Amino acid sequence: MELSLLTIIYLVAAVTFILGLKMLSSPASARKGNLIAAFGMVLAILGTIFFYRDEEGKVLHNYLWIFGGLAIGSGAGWVAARKVKMTAMPELVSLFNGMGGACAALISLIEFNHLSHSAGNLSAVSGGTLLIIFLGLIIGSISFAGSVVAWGKLNGRIKDFSFKGQHWINFIILALVVFLVAFILISRPETSGMLFYAVLFLSLLYGFFFVMPIGGADMPVVISLLNSFTGVAAASGGFLYDNKAMLTGGILVGAAGTLLTILMCKAMNRSIFNVLVGNFGGGAAAATGAAAGGARAVKEITASDLAINLNYSKSVVVVPGYGLAVAQAQKTVKELEDVLEANGVEVRYAIHPVAGRMPGHMNVLLAEANVPYPKLVDLEEANEMLAQADVVLVLGANDVVNPAAKDDPTSPIYGMPVLEVWNAKLVVVVKRSMGAGYAGIENPLFFHDRTKMLFGDAKKVLQDLVNEVKAL
Repeated sequence: MELSLLTIIYLVAAVTFILGLKMLSSPASARKGNLIAAFGMVLAILGTIFFYRDEEGKVLHNYLWIFGGLAIGSGAGWVAARKVKMTAMPELVSLFNGMGGACAALISLIEFNHLSHSAGNLSAVSGGTLLIIFLGLIIGSISFAGSVVAWGKLNGRIKDFSFKGQHWINFIILALVVFLVAFILISRPETSGMLFYAVLFLSLLYGFFFVMPIGGADMPVVISLLNSFTGVAAASGGFLYDNKAMLTGGILVGAAGTLLTILMCKAMNRSIFNVLVGNFGGGAAAATGAAAGGARAVKEITASDLAINLNYSKSVVVVPGYGLAVAQAQKTVKELEDVLEANGVEVRYAIHPVAGRMPGHMNVLLAEANVPYPKLVDLEEANEMLAQADVVLVLGANDVVNPAAKDDPTSPIYGMPVLEVWNAKLVVVVKRSMGAGYAGIENPLFFHDRTKMLFGDAKKVLQDLVNEVKAL
């Protein structure tokens, strides 16, 4: 009866995972989908704690440790999620993802030690079980190490690092990992325990070197890819324990992360291989771009003049970027939208798939300010809309509005689909300075005939615009 009840609980949890993931595909239902999936996970956890039976029919007995761990982890996660600033959301997501990879690796570590001691000899352990343990160990370790490096890069603690031949070093490390796993599976030597830890160390090392050379502009793709790794590692744990909920959740995360990675690469017109070995972006390039930009003249506009242009426009398009998140100006831009629409101006938002520092960053940012979901327009539709716009207001975006992607074959981003803001009647770029974007590439848009610059903090500039429009 209890086994049947647990099976039903896992089935219900799996359905909630699928339903929640489906609802996450739309901003309008994303919050509800997240809660439904979370409910399914809580149900699966409690079902496992109270109704699981091992092969001998024994129940779990260490409830103090289980609920103590749940309380500490849940409390830490709750506090971190409540206090995190929107600008720090990408690194929080990356860090949480890394914790998932670490859990999968620890499960493999514990199970290997358990099997080694209980069986006495690995020859008695099936090759399939060992293979699943190694998959969880390798993929989980790579996801953990890579996510920690991505976390450090996103918050500025870790800089891009690469050296000549690093990709060959990565390949050698990965080949060595595969060789050691194959050797253990086939030979089952007495030194398997030592070799197991060697695989763990090499996997962590590979995860470190795997992410270190990847440039900042590719971080959204890397986060998505590492997320899919964590899902696959969790699915390995599901196979290991014959846990249907864990298996289903891991497969869904792995598949969704992989599809998202492919879609983001398509949005950048690049292959996954190119992202991983291309080293797109970096500090040196940023310095070069900024220096080159400083040698060319730009046209500036004041907040009062821009307010007049905005107020007497029919269509205004806002292009949000990471600078908007840094300034925490999402609520101020919503206030500007309300003021303009009260005067009969149509305001919409053009969203690039890789704007910001994580997948969907701008959608989350604007949702926090209660911007209506239908106003968020995706890339293809946005480019049609931009050609009809009277004013385009670029707030902190840089690389996703760079015309070099269309007309400069020598540019690293050439061929990447971008928001073609220069087709509008007037483009106003709000920036703190003429510095290059996260990819470290100069943006010719700043010197375009239809572009004017408005320098300053995005929040202050937007508040000035609100005041100016109200005064008209």
